[in-house]
Amino acid sequence: MNAHSLRSVRLDGPADVDGFLDRAARLLAAGAHPEAVAWRVAGERAEAQSDLFAGDEVRDGPLVAPAARLPAAFREIAARALLHSDATRHALAYRLAWRLRRAPQLMSIATDAEVARFAALSKSVRRDMHKMTAFVRFRRVAAPDGGEAFVAWFEPDHHIVEATAPFFKRRFANMRWSILTPRRCAHWDGATLVLSPGADKRNAPDGDALEEAWRAYYAAIFNPARLNLAAMTREMPRKYWRNLPEADLIAPLARKASARAADMVAAAPTPARRSAPAAASPSRAAAEACGSLAEISGALPGCRNCDLFRHATQVVPGEGAAHARLALVGEQPGDEEDLSGRPFVGPAGRVLNAALERVGVDRSQTFVTNAVKHFKFEPRGKKRIHKKPGAREIAACRGWLVRELELVRPRLVVALGATAAASLLGKAAPLRDLRGRTIGLANGLEMRATVHPSYLLRIEDPDAKKAGWRAFLDDLAAARELSET
Repeated sequence: MNAHSLRSVRLDGPADVDGFLDRAARLLAAGAHPEAVAWRVAGERAEAQSDLFAGDEVRDGPLVAPAARLPAAFREIAARALLHSDATRHALAYRLAWRLRRAPQLMSIATDAEVARFAALSKSVRRDMHKMTAFVRFRRVAAPDGGEAFVAWFEPDHHIVEATAPFFKRRFANMRWSILTPRRCAHWDGATLVLSPGADKRNAPDGDALEEAWRAYYAAIFNPARLNLAAMTREMPRKYWRNLPEADLIAPLARKASARAADMVAAAPTPARRSAPAAASPSRAAAEACGSLAEISGALPGCRNCDLFRHATQVVPGEGAAHARLALVGEQPGDEEDLSGRPFVGPAGRVLNAALERVGVDRSQTFVTNAVKHFKFEPRGKKRIHKKPGAREIAACRGWLVRELELVRPRLVVALGATAAASLLGKAAPLRDLRGRTIGLANGLEMRATVHPSYLLRIEDPDAKKAGWRAFLDDLAAARELSET
């Protein structure tokens, strides 16, 4: 390829990042100067201006030179910057890639005008992706098969749907949904993620029966004392408001905020109320109807005994050997467990696996479950932070746990942490009073208690961490010996 022969490079679509990186690497290896390359993108209006060079296209044709290697720092920024709606983004990216051949550290020079512009494109796309995950609102519709599905309308600034759709697939894995946008649409049927061309807003539903309940909830939790309209509009720009069911409440609630805040300050303090005792588990009857662990796994997704199901991705049943001699009970699923639907697969699970291996226990021959079957958390930015389940939530799930253990009939049950012990015993007790003892349960099983593996992850002092690890191994070794007698 002559370095200055005109080349028209066609990409398959606005989000064809891999296609750009592949073709750019081949063009660089062949010595194609940036001024001799015109980028054409299928589906973008800017494509017409590149047709001047349409006779000499670089797509899949052979090149003698091997593809050049693009630096990781460049590829990392390009993965988002190339999703920007700026029609000149490909030309800018290729110029940077060309300059990197002689200046390998170019991407670290923040004062360089082209590097700064490319980083700004990436930042804008990252922000657009964050807004999509935050402000998509699904509305329930009737599916063609008579079931339910959920549809949302969103208007992204950039070509982010394909890159952001996997987030929604993980978060809403157990429901059928579609996200419609003018640029691209994503559809999930519970098994397959499909992308389709952009849609018109008229194809999206205007509302559903749940929205009035959501609006009432939003108004109830609106805190006038913490209102900061500047911060609110900075985090939630007004362009998103028209697609949010609660948006028309913001202005009237904001107008009344000062008066409501003054009323709150003037009001007398509310007397403390004694908490009512936790009710008996309402899950017991449903659980008793299950004759196998498989039936429990099938019935659990329909459990509505507490509100945790509303926010968790999915229920997480126990798993393992159907007639294991050793059962391990944790507190509740964590973030990774909630996304995968399996118990103890996150950081605490990896600690548990290492400990079991050290004491000679094959995890596949044990039964592992949790006292509470849904993930309880509080959102902090993009993260979901574990929140300890309350007595009512433990009681609401207790029937499922009891039935799981009745079906497995292990020789010994190990409670990992105080929450698991409270669920097994039917009452709270200090872990220090239970540790090292074998305790008979009401259903005829025997229990030992130790710390939850996540406790070991939270210990910061190295010596205390080592001591905690040794004590945890001792507890599991004792449990293994008891389960084998």
